[in-house]
This record gives sequence, structure tokens and C-alpha cells, in this order.
Amino acid sequence: MELRHLRYFIAVAEEGSLTLAAEKRLHTAQPSLSRQIRDLEYEVGVPLLVRSVHGVELTTAGKAFLDHARLALTQADAAIEAARRAARPEKSRFALGFLTGQEIDWLPEAMRVLRDELPTIDVSVTSDFSPVLAEGLMRGNLDLAFMRREPGTDDLVYRTVVEEALVAVLPSDHRLAKLDRIDLAKLEGTPFINVSDTAPALREVIDHYLATSGRQIATAHEADNLAMAVSMVASTRGFALIPGYIKNFLPWSVVSRPLKGKPPTIDLVVGYHKTNNSPILAKFISRLDDLIERATKQMPI
Repeated sequence: MELRHLRYFIAVAEEGSLTLAAEKRLHTAQPSLSRQIRDLEYEVGVPLLVRSVHGVELTTAGKAFLDHARLALTQADAAIEAARRAARPEKSRFALGFLTGQEIDWLPEAMRVLRDELPTIDVSVTSDFSPVLAEGLMRGNLDLAFMRREPGTDDLVYRTVVEEALVAVLPSDHRLAKLDRIDLAKLEGTPFINVSDTAPALREVIDHYLATSGRQIATAHEADNLAMAVSMVASTRGFALIPGYIKNFLPWSVVSRPLKGKPPTIDLVVGYHKTNNSPILAKFISRLDDLIERATKQMPI
């Protein structure tokens, strides 16, 4: 069994189709992909997929095999990355990740912490969704990330950076925009733009808040990112609930306002892999409290 067999199987399982997996993910011919899957099933000794006119479905054995296949690929990628690092001992690498938008507040102070090391290291910066950052940490592609706590990441260590209150984002000429604080009850009947499953931790916080608010507010639209959420607020005359750092991205057409009462909150954390023994990471973590204090002092209230 080779790693390519695992990659092919995972692609087919996730796409639910040999044709889509061959064309979209693997860029190979379907007959060749079918042959590779048959070879894998022969080696495993049991059917992993059930084929039909509608595509393919995992057998019970296939479902069990899929989790282990993903883990094996993750470990293989981590091994490759470790080997590549070991082959470049002349200059260390430190890879930082940021939940998109958070780098505006946190990157300057992060670079201050690394200032003394900069002549001897290569620093890379990535901005992405939190689940993608978690995967990067698990695979060894990132050393540290400013992100959310993600489920199923037992190998990651998290430290809270700041507790962020969610705010209401409204069109700037909305009838409630002139208020200092927004009563959720007054937003009933206004189209609500929720976040999509690209931000599962935030979606859980928002859904819980609305479910326990006693208000009739249902999701009218979902947004995959901040820019999309802001655009939809402006275009649909709706509102969104977003962590306060959204203020860094608001155009003239929308405003953010605190919520009345106790607002929902979500933690911004730094995450890193518990087996990462980078001395640069250790130094960064040792100075994290100072970083947090300096950065939060510079943030507008």
C-alpha cells in the first residue's frame, strides 16, 4: 500500500464520486483511479466503497478505514516537513498563522517578540480560517497560530489571548445605528446574516446566543468570510453578529455597535503542537503575557 492509494481513497470518499475526484482533485483519468481503488481494496481485503449510478458510498469498513487513512497522511506530511527542516539547519523557520483579520492587531507585537531572532530566522505569515490553521499546526506547517479552539485537536495546546465580545453590524443608515447599544429584541424581523461552517466555533457561539435569547431571529443568509458578511449586511439591509475586531474592516456603509446586556463572547487563543520543541516557539510563549498586555493597550475601546 502506498500513500497515493490513501490520497486517492480520501478524495473519492470526500467527493462521493469517482468522476469528480478524478477531475477536480486528482487530475487523472477515471479508469486509472478506479484501478487504484480496486488495488487498495484488494490489499485491504474488504470492500471500502459501494458503487451506484448516483456515485459511491463508504461501506462500514470504508468509514473505519477513512479516519485512519487521514491520520496516516497527516503523520506522513509531518514527517516530510520535519525532514525538510532538518535539512536546512543553517537558518531556522518560524511559521505564524492568523485568523483572517486578527493580524492587524497582533502581528506587530508578534514581530516585536521575534525582533532579536529575525537576523537568523525566516518568518512566514499565513492568514486563513481557524480550522485551516489547526490543520496547519497538526501537519507541522505552522509553529503557532492566533485562532479559535477547534474540536478534535487534542495534540494542540491552547492559551487564551483575549475574550472577544460580539457586536452587531448594521447598515450605517439603519434606524438603530444612532444608538450606543443595540437591544437584540429590536432586531427581530431584520434579515440576519450568520457565519457559515467555515467558522464552526463562532457559529456555535452565535447559535447558542440566539437560541437562549428568547427572540425570533432566524438565519436568512450565511457568509463564508468577513468581507462577504459586511457586503451582505449592506446589500440586504440586514445585520450580523461578529467579534469586535470587525471594526478594522468596516467601510462607510456599515457600522458596529455593542449589544445591550451580557453579549456573547468567543476566545481568541494561540495554538501550537504539544510536540513542537522549537526554541523560538518556547521563547515566544514565554513572552506571551507581555505581548498580550502591549497589544491590548493599543486597541481602541
